[in-house]
Amino acid sequence: MPKWLVPVTRAAALAVLLAGSCAAVAQEPVFKVDVRLVRLLVTVKDMAGELIGSLDRSLFTVTDNGVAQEIAVFERQTAQPLSVALLMDISGSTAKDLKYEIVSIDKFLKAFIGEGNPADAVAFFAFNDQVTLMNTFTRRISRIDDSFKTLRPEGGTSLYDAVYLASPSVRDRQGRHVLVIVTDGGDTTSTKKYRDAVEAAQRADAVAYAIVVVPITNPAGRNTGGEHALEAIVEATGGRMFYPSLGPELDRAFADILRDLRTQYLIGYYPRGVPVGDRAFHTVHVGLERKELRVSTRTGYYGDSSR
Repeated sequence: MPKWLVPVTRAAALAVLLAGSCAAVAQEPVFKVDVRLVRLLVTVKDMAGELIGSLDRSLFTVTDNGVAQEIAVFERQTAQPLSVALLMDISGSTAKDLKYEIVSIDKFLKAFIGEGNPADAVAFFAFNDQVTLMNTFTRRISRIDDSFKTLRPEGGTSLYDAVYLASPSVRDRQGRHVLVIVTDGGDTTSTKKYRDAVEAAQRADAVAYAIVVVPITNPAGRNTGGEHALEAIVEATGGRMFYPSLGPELDRAFADILRDLRTQYLIGYYPRGVPVGDRAFHTVHVGLERKELRVSTRTGYYGDSSR
């Protein structure tokens, strides 16, 4: 298993049991009340790819395992605090480009902390054949800059392990949960599997954005199978995938992520007409009356998750 320089301890889950008592009345049914709120972070774009952030609640529909749900929470361009886990590939193949990636990442982090909710924070994970927590959640970008100076590219790529181990770090934090993954290819050395990574991200209620920096443009020289698996993780969580080259294209990818995060809808509902508290995966669909618009959100959630 991957090792940590700094262990992450997830806050213990708090269970709330609602119980009621009533007078004994013959044949009177007893109703169980479930207060679990399912939260969905949603982005909407038009056919040209432009973000649409001003739609009304009445235009949205939500189904849970095919059963229509009533929207209980709705926020346009939600400003709820963001917890971003930055996952950076430092395998041997990144050696030539790492310093250029750091320049773009640093611009993104400074804009992220400087422009948003004062409770926004970022944690930094570096991964090669092991996963290392470099910085716990912080708003002091100088600390992450200091960590950048210690990076030494070497070894393989444990991408699935990184997603699996970083996801719990955001799970119990207030507000929105985001994974930003920067890599140059697919997985080569993980002990965890693709499905483990997907489940961990979904249980953490996390949206994954992946940036594959492409030093090799010829598909024959790339790990396209690994890239497709990463695309599937991103799609399952409602995020986006980018394939920029270094320099301005990479800067634009980070700027697009930031725009997405500042233009998200928050939609929440209390599941009705479906099992609650089960271990099964619930498929969620968010629809819009305006069919010319495209909706992105996570594909579902696990019934026994905390959210």
